[in-house]
Amino acid sequence: MQVLLEDENRSAATNLRAQQAILWSTPAVAAVLLVLFAAFPGFFPPMSPNMTATQVAEFYRDHTAMIRFSMVGFNLCGILIVPFFVLILARMQRMRGQSHIFAFSYLSAVVAGATLFALSDIFFAVAAFRTDRSADLIQVLNDLAWIFFIAPIGMLVAQFVLLALAIYFDDRDPVFPRWVAHYSLVTAVLMAPSAGAAVFRDGPLAWNGVVSFWLRNIAFAVFVVVMFFVLRSSYRREARESA
Repeated sequence: MQVLLEDENRSAATNLRAQQAILWSTPAVAAVLLVLFAAFPGFFPPMSPNMTATQVAEFYRDHTAMIRFSMVGFNLCGILIVPFFVLILARMQRMRGQSHIFAFSYLSAVVAGATLFALSDIFFAVAAFRTDRSADLIQVLNDLAWIFFIAPIGMLVAQFVLLALAIYFDDRDPVFPRWVAHYSLVTAVLMAPSAGAAVFRDGPLAWNGVVSFWLRNIAFAVFVVVMFFVLRSSYRREARESA
């Protein structure tokens, strides 16, 4: 019996160290993604949905190298942010007061969101792959890239709502403090209006608007930073309890 307990404790300690290693790799991954985000010339300022086909084609011809660099980088490194959200999933599975249905649904939302992000990268890359195409076709690919990048917000909103529900149901020895649930719901509310990017071509809800582009992306980035410190605190508490 003593041997079994020792083996279980060693396994738990190893698992905790692995999760902490992923956590501390997140700032490096975030820095790489930030560089790639800044490298894409269509984000600063974000391209307007009202650009003509000729203007869009000229943009891709003038910035082909940087577009390819940023999109290849996103395709290689974008998936590396997923383990961070898996850490949140692992914490959700430790919650006692709720069934694991929230955690499994959260994982589905994370995977779906990462897939949509990868598709937007591919459309940007395809638009820059043959810049001698007709301007109308390049514009179509650009529209697809931007709408896939901004508008399909449902999976992200689902992540925030599912995390909040899991915390609210975790009423015994809570893994996360309750304010994290409130903050998660606020983030969902801030990001949800960007779904309008699939409809509007002008104003704050257009894909280059204050709400759909800047508020959406900043709210997501701030959420990652906040959850990094929340997870760090959770792991430290677990390490103390294990000791």
